[in-house]
Amino acid sequence: MAIWKEQTSPRKEATPVPQDTSPRREEERPAAPSYSSSVSSHDLPARVKERESKESLIASDLTIEGKIEGSGHVRLAGRFKGDVSVDGDLTIDPGAKVTGGVRARAVIIGGELEGNIEGAQRVELLETGVLNGDLKAGSLTVAAGSRMRGQVAFGWEAEQQPESRIKMVTDSAP
Repeated sequence: MAIWKEQTSPRKEATPVPQDTSPRREEERPAAPSYSSSVSSHDLPARVKERESKESLIASDLTIEGKIEGSGHVRLAGRFKGDVSVDGDLTIDPGAKVTGGVRARAVIIGGELEGNIEGAQRVELLETGVLNGDLKAGSLTVAAGSRMRGQVAFGWEAEQQPESRIKMVTDSAP
């Protein structure tokens, strides 16, 4: 004698799924994506090579104090206090703030930088960008709406920079 009653549900029969049995020609089949590994890095354009490089990210909800040194690209979306020295590119996203000196191949400022930029080949000041500091670079691109306070020197060769001439004058002074 059982205390409970077993409940059984009626079994549902599996309905067969109709299959397409018509023969397909080879050209009608959807082509699978092909990924060729035979492309070497020297065959790629320079901009593609740059994108393939590693990029470190400081997220927008982070605040970090210290020093960044390295050879890759760095993207700052949060707040960073300290010097940044990279052989790659530095991107400061809109809403980000960096307080400290910067040395990088290219610097793109969409946020705020309080510090000097030295030795950059290229600097881009986007329309949301703010630079409070001096800038020495190979080229400078300034978008309408951006703001800057400081001294700027760009397009000069190393031996033509004003500081080197001043140094020679001060070294020869008694």
